[in-house]
Amino acid sequence: MSEQGAGGRGYWDESNEALVAIIRDRIADEGRITFAAFMELALYHPQYGYYRTDAVRAGRAGDFITAPEAHAIFGHAIARRLAAMWRQLDRPEPFTLREYGAGAGTLALAILDGLRTDGDDLLTALRYEPVEINPVREAELAERLDAAGFADVLHQPVPGEQITGCVLANEFVDAFPVHRVEMHGGELREIYVVWRDGWFADEPGPLSTPEISDRLAREGITLAEGQRAEIALGPTGWIAEVAAALERGYVLVIDYGYPAAELYGPERRDGTLKAYTRHTVHDDPYRAVGEQDLTAHVDFTALMDAARDHGLTVLDLTTQADFLADAGIGEILVAMQRRPGITAEDYLAARAAVMHLIDPGGMGRFRVLTLGREE
Repeated sequence: MSEQGAGGRGYWDESNEALVAIIRDRIADEGRITFAAFMELALYHPQYGYYRTDAVRAGRAGDFITAPEAHAIFGHAIARRLAAMWRQLDRPEPFTLREYGAGAGTLALAILDGLRTDGDDLLTALRYEPVEINPVREAELAERLDAAGFADVLHQPVPGEQITGCVLANEFVDAFPVHRVEMHGGELREIYVVWRDGWFADEPGPLSTPEISDRLAREGITLAEGQRAEIALGPTGWIAEVAAALERGYVLVIDYGYPAAELYGPERRDGTLKAYTRHTVHDDPYRAVGEQDLTAHVDFTALMDAARDHGLTVLDLTTQADFLADAGIGEILVAMQRRPGITAEDYLAARAAVMHLIDPGGMGRFRVLTLGREE
């Protein structure tokens, strides 16, 4: 906690004051709360949470840029992979694409336009189902798909209905609330959130649930003395939900993260929790409460373990760079030069985006997990 936050108006002025008061009052009632509870409120409070308001979050006008905002060629490459999946399943109709964290439809539009550009038959069989908690973003998505001529593809997910197709989650899992832990004196301790000296602060205590230590034990992870880490328990339940809904097909999870042995390695002694606001990144989760994104790297070992537990097959875990190369992003870029109406400026922008998306020091090192149930 900074001195500005404790002693002045700085952190109040950056934050959503109504949300701060709600979290403060909950701490007053309970004495302290887990960081996962704090993050849940900061990001997903129904009225004031970061992802629930009508403010623009993703894109150049927001706080961060994801791959779909970088360029539509990312979605075009995913469209090619989806078409291959459809053929692998023997061209089912409908083939449902269920996207978690769909936002305003930037990725969906790029996928659909990519299929249209390729003249792929999948477009006639496709049923697109967005899963989006923000009604403002969901309305924008519907308007954009309608304007682009894809209104007939859009459907709402039916609770309890199984699908044949693909579940897609691009930079979705990293925003699940996390428990923060630290190894101290040979004991795994949890970092709670308290209200102290006029602002939020850390306070160590015993683990709030044995699920935390059970997760690390299953993965064979022992933190070093003084090492901090984040444990997201929510993705396990999400995988269960996805598996229950998938009769046949695939799951694509694209995100920043590592298998557990790398994620909790000694080079990440301070954990991976980061905050994003106005295209800057920092490590103070108590600034700009409700007005900044909070994320932590994904534990892909936990996702794969959960997938196997719920009857899914782990088909591949690779980097985004290799995934996009295998999906044909290079061929898409070459073909773009021959498309009518494409200017040199258009092509150069696409080429620059591809270099950014496959950069091994940046987005190229994101992981892509493919899960499946083919029979």
